[in-house]
Amino acid sequence: MRSQLTSLYLSLNKAINKGHKRSVKAKKNILASFLIKGGSIAISLILVPLTINYVNPTSYGIWLTLSSMVAWFGFFDIGFGHGLRNKFAESIAQGEYDLAKKYVSTTYAILSMIIGAVLLIFLGINPFLNWASILNTSPELGDELRSVSLIVFTFFCLQFVLKLITTVLTANQEPAKASLFNFLGSLFSLIVIFVLTKTTEGNLIYLGAALSFTPVLVLISSSVWFYTHEYKKYAPSFSKVDFSLARDLMSLGAKFFVIQIGALVLFSTNNVIITQLFGPEEVTPFNIAFKLFAIVTMGFGIVVTPMWSAFTDAYVREEYNWIKNTLVKMRKIWFLAILASIGILFASPFLYDIWVGDSVDVPFALSAAMCLYVIVAIWQTMHVFFLNGIGKIKLQLYMVTATALLNIPLAILLGKWFGLVGITMTSTLIFGVMGIVFSIQTHKLLNKTAKNIWNE
Repeated sequence: MRSQLTSLYLSLNKAINKGHKRSVKAKKNILASFLIKGGSIAISLILVPLTINYVNPTSYGIWLTLSSMVAWFGFFDIGFGHGLRNKFAESIAQGEYDLAKKYVSTTYAILSMIIGAVLLIFLGINPFLNWASILNTSPELGDELRSVSLIVFTFFCLQFVLKLITTVLTANQEPAKASLFNFLGSLFSLIVIFVLTKTTEGNLIYLGAALSFTPVLVLISSSVWFYTHEYKKYAPSFSKVDFSLARDLMSLGAKFFVIQIGALVLFSTNNVIITQLFGPEEVTPFNIAFKLFAIVTMGFGIVVTPMWSAFTDAYVREEYNWIKNTLVKMRKIWFLAILASIGILFASPFLYDIWVGDSVDVPFALSAAMCLYVIVAIWQTMHVFFLNGIGKIKLQLYMVTATALLNIPLAILLGKWFGLVGITMTSTLIFGVMGIVFSIQTHKLLNKTAKNIWNE
């Protein structure tokens, strides 16, 4: 047995360390990310029934809707995060480490000013917002929801700036380290929620504080650690803030910002639409199905995340064969993702039963719709990460803008016709169209036949 394990270890080690240096680094991060995110997935699955039992399905639906609405403000980085990701990777590829530090310092400074202003505005208007009406729930919950929103938004603003450490790590092709933050945040959240179930009655304020504070604590600790150790030479510094670099960050970041606004509509409005059409209680089964099939998208995300900056590095060095070979391998992984999605679909009744029991009923039709959505979304994501990495995003900008305008009215129409399945069908149709267009653009770029908007 020992010899077999040794042989397996040696074979795995050989496979990981075989190939281009960039590929080796990516494979190491993918393997580490699978281990880390596997733990994160397990924790998130445990956290769902624990949280539902701590409050109730309706309150959990309210929490999901509120937290997704607060997350909308994440797009106030105006694309600076993605701009930093590409510019940092380019600077490292060219050996310009001081410039990389300036990009990091400038981005921290700009985002701190932006989110500081946003927080002040929110503090001014929050007392006048009718959260009970916004979330389509009982007026008696108005004061409680106002307090929850204040807590959640304040901690979100802190995360807004602190999460830049994950951008820096990912840009340096070390997403596994960035994934560790999410794992630790989820683990601490699980511990705190478990303690709350034993010491308090169900309370949305406690829930919001617990799930909002723990990620901030992890990000503060992690930022201090990395910026005083292996990333010390990139640590943000007031003396390195150079606002003249904002134009470089924004030249690409502005396009990413518009794309992010479109993505906000495509990814984050479903909970609000469901709440308004069917009530907050229906948000829960929708998100239960989404979280189950998100196991596949998260798994694929582990593979594709380090590729963004790897594509940037390869494109700067004009190593096109490496890019082509990598995309071929990613398409094979997409096929495996299809099989995994279908497997989860047929096992879903059993999985829901052991996961959430009788507390939430998820129709099989909704699971089937979510399965198809995942398959289509992964195909689209694969090509988007390549295009993002090389900065060819003008077509994506137009496509996302157009589909974002179509998304809400189409989701409402199909939602009225087919219920929760219709909401999911909307996302599937939109991502299907974009996936086809972006795969064509990728083919044109790699074969050097892209012209006009296809090459911008």
